[in-house]
Amino acid sequence: MIDIDTSEAERVRLVGREMIYKGFLTLERLTFEQRMPDGSLVTIHREIHDHGSAAAILLHNPDDDTVVLVRQFRAGAFANGDAAFLLELPAGLIDEGEAPAEAVIREAMEETGYDITTAHHICDMHPTPGTLTEKLSLFAASVDTGKKTGQGGGLVGEGEDIEVVTLPLEEAYRMIATGEITDAKTIIALQWAMINRNKLSSGNFD
Repeated sequence: MIDIDTSEAERVRLVGREMIYKGFLTLERLTFEQRMPDGSLVTIHREIHDHGSAAAILLHNPDDDTVVLVRQFRAGAFANGDAAFLLELPAGLIDEGEAPAEAVIREAMEETGYDITTAHHICDMHPTPGTLTEKLSLFAASVDTGKKTGQGGGLVGEGEDIEVVTLPLEEAYRMIATGEITDAKTIIALQWAMINRNKLSSGNFD
């Protein structure tokens, strides 16, 4: 169900929706009536897809100022002709009935093998609001990279093949400019980290 803020109700009205495909994601065609600045009313058709919301986490070791990232195959980048094995934050979809913080702690263990007890919320974002319903919750946590308690690498049953990569924060940040890191959530998290070096070094995120 799509909710439209009451302040927008007079500008945009949903008048139709059609299910096109339902699988790993749901693809729908929506029809809107939108009031334009000149007062005219236009009909707009848009396709959107929904695969649920997600959570991602920046894992930082304050002892040596490193971050834990993962590298994995991304079909969308592959289909676009770009490098397909992307370096990014540990992340995953939120299961039904699961809080974003719970999801990201679970994903951190599954993908990296690190047991996180507390995830500190940074922000929520819409990665691709033009076509994707997903809202992503971004978190940060301190981690001792010398105390890995799980195997990591993702879930074999889900076809995941994940490489765990630990890098100095400064090096990871430089990789944005070189194009070695192109994932949006990871770029945002690394920029946040550079602005909040004091919080990261102290482990106090309040």
